[in-house]
Amino acid sequence: MSADEVARFRAGDIVLLSGSIYTARDAAHKRIVELLDLGEPPPFDLHGSVIYYVGPTPAPPGRVIGSAGPTTSYRMDPYAPKLMERGMKMSIGKGGRGAEVREAMKRFGAVYCAAIGGAAALISQRITGCEVIAFPELGAEAVRRLTVEEFPVVVVNDTEGNDLLTLGMEQYRSI
Repeated sequence: MSADEVARFRAGDIVLLSGSIYTARDAAHKRIVELLDLGEPPPFDLHGSVIYYVGPTPAPPGRVIGSAGPTTSYRMDPYAPKLMERGMKMSIGKGGRGAEVREAMKRFGAVYCAAIGGAAALISQRITGCEVIAFPELGAEAVRRLTVEEFPVVVVNDTEGNDLLTLGMEQYRSI
């Protein structure tokens, strides 16, 4: 993702992603930040990266991945600002983000998107490639490079500080 591309997204936009994205959950985030703190390179280039908060299930016969639904994003909040500072442009999960993360999105030009919760088997059909690239000992939480085609997400937080969850509640209250 380029900075210009991400800057055009607005809270509420539906985006179909195609290309490479990375997976990382709590344990992987902790290790990535530890590497950065030691001055070591992360397991993938963070510049322009998209990180999906998912711990996929094993692939059934004939598939590249099993169910791959989003996990709760706030568990990555302690790590997200540092990854944004290093160039991450999009994170994908479910639920809201804390104030510090929303501020970091504005400061570093990143967005947060929600994937379809409760439809893990369905959205996994949009994943056409899967390769473990770091921390294989973490099992489902290992870092993977996924190849996705028209993977659907909804922009929740944009680079201007808009929050779809707040906007939705305000619209509901005005009815």
